[in-house]
Amino acid sequence: MKRFWNNASIGREGDGFIVLLDGRPMRMPGGGRLSIERESIAQAVAEEWQAAGGGPGGEMTLEEVPLTRLLATAQDRIAQDPAAMVEGLAKYAETDLLCYRADDSRLAARQAEQWQPLLDWAALHLDAPLQVTDALLPISQPPASLAALEAAVAKHNAGELAALGLAVPALGSLVLGLALSHGRLDAAEAHRLAVLDETFQEERWGEDAEAVARRAKLAQDIALAARLLEVVRAP
Repeated sequence: MKRFWNNASIGREGDGFIVLLDGRPMRMPGGGRLSIERESIAQAVAEEWQAAGGGPGGEMTLEEVPLTRLLATAQDRIAQDPAAMVEGLAKYAETDLLCYRADDSRLAARQAEQWQPLLDWAALHLDAPLQVTDALLPISQPPASLAALEAAVAKHNAGELAALGLAVPALGSLVLGLALSHGRLDAAEAHRLAVLDETFQEERWGEDAEAVARRAKLAQDIALAARLLEVVRAP
């Protein structure tokens, strides 16, 4: 759509904040207002809208306002039923990427070296030891560990759950997603660990353009999730 506003700013509404476009409240696609608890979050959203389209009259897409989209999801969907999001994310622990090792000894050694410290972290800090296998079929994880990981997810608020909802599927690992949320990893390192298998294979067989493009998109999603975590936790 064409950008119809000159200036994006923030204003107070009740106990929170809203984003204003030329002084009028910005509305989400469903017609409602995005109600924001903290000024720092509202300012980050306003900055997206100030940059969108490059200036008045420019063409903009919702891809240019990713924080807005995620916060709208948090407000309209997750906050209404956080248990559904918690349950969905917790299921990733049942087949967590870090628990499945290759039958190639060189790759398996690299996985053990770089993935096992994250599993050790989950066991120590989240009380969630997980089993590891080199078999093709899924293995059953200890129920107590799965419950502990679900409890760790449930401690997140709606905005943080929106970030995990983007990061965990991109990473293929709840442990990596929680490590990102807890500050154990940054976005770049989480992404590197998630694509360890692919990059190992490329060392042997060369790059595949489609795989490179797919990984770049995953990296963007993980970085956006980390940015949202940063924004919703800012003072």
